[in-house]
Amino acid sequence: MKKLIIFKNYDIIKNVIIYKIEKRIIAMEEKKKTFTIVIGDGAYSKERPYTMVRFAYTALLDGNKVNIFLVEDGIFVGKKNQDPNIFDNVGKWIKDILEEGAMIKACGVCMKSRGLIDDELIDGIEKTTMNGFLDMCMEADNILFA
Repeated sequence: MKKLIIFKNYDIIKNVIIYKIEKRIIAMEEKKKTFTIVIGDGAYSKERPYTMVRFAYTALLDGNKVNIFLVEDGIFVGKKNQDPNIFDNVGKWIKDILEEGAMIKACGVCMKSRGLIDDELIDGIEKTTMNGFLDMCMEADNILFA
């Protein structure tokens, strides 16, 4: 008889644990955020762009949505064929972020003033205007400007 009671208690405990796990999963899903990250510095002039792309990748892996807006010298973060000698390749991070589902847009005015054309952007990055940036900000739960 005692063994049956143990098994009955085990089933109750198991069900309670499953219920608590499911409740946590639902709570975690509800906490997912949309981040809009603005990168305004060149890829290798400061560490800030590198820090932001690592944050973006981490946020995506955690199930969050990420938008990135490249502005000012930050447009060069999205340039194809980057080959830095002594730095981690930010362009590779951008490709990984795109593969994880991020939306990345570059300021068209900034591109024009710096002589960067659409074909020089990493595949998957779109040229946009301030209206596109505004849309990204309106959608975001948090906006990070670096």
